[in-house]
Amino acid sequence: MIIKQTPNSPIGVFDSGLGGLTVLKSLEKILPNESFIYLGDTANVPYGTKSAEMVILYSDLIMNFFLKYEIKAVVIACNRASAVAFQHLKKIYDIPLFDVITPSVEYSMKITKTQKIGVIGTYSTIQSNAYKHMFRDMGDVCSVLEISCPLFVPIIEEGWADTSIAREIACIYLQELQEKNIDTLILGCTHYPIMANIIQSVLPVHVQLIFSGETVGQKLYHYLNEHKLVSTSTSGGYVKFYVSDFPQKFIELGGRFFGRKLIDVTHISLL
Repeated sequence: MIIKQTPNSPIGVFDSGLGGLTVLKSLEKILPNESFIYLGDTANVPYGTKSAEMVILYSDLIMNFFLKYEIKAVVIACNRASAVAFQHLKKIYDIPLFDVITPSVEYSMKITKTQKIGVIGTYSTIQSNAYKHMFRDMGDVCSVLEISCPLFVPIIEEGWADTSIAREIACIYLQELQEKNIDTLILGCTHYPIMANIIQSVLPVHVQLIFSGETVGQKLYHYLNEHKLVSTSTSGGYVKFYVSDFPQKFIELGGRFFGRKLIDVTHISLL
């Protein structure tokens, strides 16, 4: 389906729940005059436990929802959906699409000096080898060490991101990274920026953390400029939030991810 993209059309951002709000926070900072429509598919969270076929189905439903708003670009602010649905969506929708894996891999290749890069993520993301495959597809010869950190998400959602418990668990998960002389670490889950201080504290000081919200934000910024799609608004854009299930938890926890209280959260059905 072809839609007309104009400079003042909004940008769609989606995730299975809360994590994508850290991406949206970065996008707002990099593109302060743009408008955004965020959809958290809270009825089907988490995507990590779902099959690739189901994640693709959910992503299709979300894209069809975005089409109603004549969006000018879509950011897939979810590592699982980026890994399994991005290529499928590119074939079907004539809309600029941005995943959160490719930009982080590209940026890490540019800045690493040791050619040793770490990736941390949920169990499903690491098991998919999505990052290793992306490095390989780009012809890179970096040594990539992927580690799953499944307890990080529940710790973050419980509000324990800056506690001694979080630090002890991070020490255990990241011990192998400390021994491998990495100089770059990709946060391969959009929840993980909430724990960035703890993660950095257990790694050598020279290790640079890569945040997908920042890398995809820069890629989107350059795309909009190149295609003359930058918003012409001088008063700043708007943000509208939609969820596919009861929004109370999303509203309560969302401010922690987004950096400010969420307003204008609407419950919708994707079916």
